[in-house]
Amino acid sequence: MGNSEIVRSERRGAALVLTIDRPKALNALDADTLEALAERFDEARDGGVRALVLTGEGRAFVAGADIESMGRMTPAEAERFSRLGHETLETLESLEVPTIAAVNGFALGGGCELACACDWIYASTKARFGQPEVGLGLIPGFGGTSRLLRRVGIAWAKELVLTGEPLTAAEAHRIGLVNRVFEPEALLDASLAVAEVVVKRGPVAVAAAKRVLQEGQDADVRTAHALEQQAFGLVFASGDRDEGIAAFLDKRDPNFEGV
Repeated sequence: MGNSEIVRSERRGAALVLTIDRPKALNALDADTLEALAERFDEARDGGVRALVLTGEGRAFVAGADIESMGRMTPAEAERFSRLGHETLETLESLEVPTIAAVNGFALGGGCELACACDWIYASTKARFGQPEVGLGLIPGFGGTSRLLRRVGIAWAKELVLTGEPLTAAEAHRIGLVNRVFEPEALLDASLAVAEVVVKRGPVAVAAAKRVLQEGQDADVRTAHALEQQAFGLVFASGDRDEGIAAFLDKRDPNFEGV
């Protein structure tokens, strides 16, 4: 299977929908799938793309990393595999456009980690989240010990990682891992609806705000405030700022060009 077949790509207006398409393997993340994802994420750098929705085909979003292939890995190979996973998820996380995980089913191990690398998560009522690695004598390898705690706090992250027990969509919503929960048939439409809201906003401002939020979460408050002040000034040099204010004063919808 070629990389283009592993992850399907579809444009919906200014939104890019990526679907991991290995349903027989429950969309498990092996090296080929990670590389296919990285290639598809680069498509979101096209200036015409203003939002990305990531989902899975079949019963799973991603049911985890490929356990069969991991069973044959040496320690050095396992470290390289972890590095590949981190590089792929960092590519996703670094995108300037908003990214939405539409979690349709199992998001376990690498699947939960992949969802956490998106800006926010919408879930089907059938979704299940977890980091079950300790049950295999392993630990999370694609950011589960770092991104998860930033979403839900250290105590919930420890419970999820150290017990390996999964959460329902409702439980994931209650602890703040998931933003919203939908019936299965409504999930993709709901994810695309919020993407459509985002694409109508000023792309320069959206990218700047995302960057400040991302960098500010790990900074002390004074540094975070300085980052915001600098970015606030920079967006005033954009054509989007001129168009947004003119449209407001003219009582019309803005036509942002992302410059």
